[in-house]
Formats: sequence, C-alpha cells, structure tokens
Amino acid sequence: MLIFSPTTIRSLNPQPLPYLSFSHSISLPLPLRSLPTPSKSPHFPSFHINCIDAAQPFDYESHLKNRYIQSTSLKIAIIGFGNFGQFLSKTFLRHHHTLLAHSRTNYADLANHLGVSFYADPHDLFEQHPDVVLLSTSILSTETLLKKLPFQRLRRNTLFVDVLSVKEFPRNLFLKYLPPDFDILCTHPMFGPESGKTSWAGLPFVYDKVRIGDEESRIKRCDKFLDIFEKEGCRMVEMSCMEHDKYAAGSQFVTHTMGRVLEKFGLESSPINTKGTLWSSWKGWIWHSSRLRRTCLGGSIRFIGSNCLGIIMERWRRRGVWLRSCLAMEV
Repeated sequence: MLIFSPTTIRSLNPQPLPYLSFSHSISLPLPLRSLPTPSKSPHFPSFHINCIDAAQPFDYESHLKNRYIQSTSLKIAIIGFGNFGQFLSKTFLRHHHTLLAHSRTNYADLANHLGVSFYADPHDLFEQHPDVVLLSTSILSTETLLKKLPFQRLRRNTLFVDVLSVKEFPRNLFLKYLPPDFDILCTHPMFGPESGKTSWAGLPFVYDKVRIGDEESRIKRCDKFLDIFEKEGCRMVEMSCMEHDKYAAGSQFVTHTMGRVLEKFGLESSPINTKGTLWSSWKGWIWHSSRLRRTCLGGSIRFIGSNCLGIIMERWRRRGVWLRSCLAMEV
C-alpha cells in the first residue's frame, strides 16, 4: 500500500514489490526511490506505465448479454399474421426471438410497430432462412398454402410447427408435402387472445414431436421453441395427434355446431344482453328444451336436445370421423 503526501512518498511494505497492478491495464514498478532531503529541490521519480492487456469497453457486460441472447434466440417465421399470429408474436418477442411474418393481408405497418419484419412475398421470407416456420392459418387454407410454399429456399432441416385446433389433419399434410429432412412439431395452445390475454400460467399446451432429427442442434431447437410456453407457465401436455383429436372431438363439435346455428339465426347485439359463457348458455338451453319437450303436448313439439347430440357424436366416434367433418364447415 502507498501513501502519497505533498512532500514524501513512502512504502509501508519494507520488502520490494515487483509490480502493483491496477484494473486491467497498468502496472507500477516498485519500490519507489526515496525523495531527496527537503533542502534540495524536490525530485519525483518517473512512473513507468506498461500495458498488461487491452482495456475492456465500458459496456462489456451488455455485450456479453447480447451474445448470450443471440446464442439462445430463434428466428421464427409466422405464416398467417392474423389475430392469433399477432397474439403469439408478442410473447415470442418478449423472449428475445427474431420474428418474421407473411400473410395474404398486408400487415406491414402493424408488424413494424410490434418489431416484426413483414414480407409480402413468401420467397423473400424463406430467403431469410428462419429456424422455425410456424403456420397460424385457417384449417381450410392449410393444404392450399403448403402447395405454394417455396421449400427449396429454406435450409433442409427447418422446423415446421402448426397451431391448428385439429392435429391429425395438419400432421398428415406435413408428412405429405414437406421434404423428408424437415422437422415437424404439431402443437395446439388451448387458449387464445381472450383467455390468454393476461397470463398463460396453468393453461394447457398440447404438442406432438412428429418428426425431429437425431442431431443435437435439432433437438435443442425444438426444446427452445417449447421452452417459450413452458417459461410462460403453460401446462405442457405431450400426446399424439390422434389422441388429441379424440379428446377434443366433443368440445369442437359443440363449438362448430353452435357457431353455425348462431350464424344462421343472424343474432345481433341488443341493449339488454346478459353476460355468460357459451357452456353455461348451452347447458341452460338443453335443460329448458328438455323440460319443454316433456310438458308440451306430450312431446309433439320436438327440440334438438342432449340425446340427439349424444347420438350424433357417438356415431362420429364409431366411424373414426372425429373432427374431419368440421373441415367442411366455414366457421
């Protein structure tokens, strides 16, 4: 340790110190020679500064953070930048992933506002060589879209992901149209812009690793994508596409059927609307219609009740149709 005063410089350590290093860049040769007596003019010894290593930039830690983010981030291309695609992109960006988008509708301004690069031409999109291509399209347009995509502009081991509400249908299309070297991950986030508006914690996320290569990089890439939903608190459920459609057949049938019925009725909003869920309305309608059927004219007035729906759903299950009938309905 050194003490500097106006007249003297002395070392508290009697043993010679070869070097004293400061930070990363300077060293001072020691011991320092004693100053001459005060009767003579003061003579200070010269300091020799030697470079040990290059000085680091002041924001070195931020550079390290940026390098880490780049090493763990994915370049994700979203095809179909509608409500659900925009909904997912906000979370992907929060996890520091690079987002690209393509859609039939021009969402360039909205994408730019969110921080997403929008490409009107799929050729330009695929020339960016995304790690993941995520299909967020309607069920009816999926096959037509896959037939038109320029797969030859992608890397041969690109990961394709879908988020459709049915699973066997996109799985079969992927296996039919995608090159054999491409990876396939079929997923179904069991939530949307409304139910997942505030948080994804506890919400189920179903996925099936249909075809993932054996290379470590391809396995890690798939895990990185799934890690987005796991970090958001989703309840991760791995099951086959067939099993998913078996469980979802009932709820999908009710949803699509009620949607078609309400569409045909042409119901409009009124100033005396009541608040509730579709399930509560459905149960109330079944209960009231069953009571009315039993009491009105000995059952001569017929209503479509729970028995009829149960018979129809059971026939669908026995024939193995599951949700394929829904594909023909424009909801």
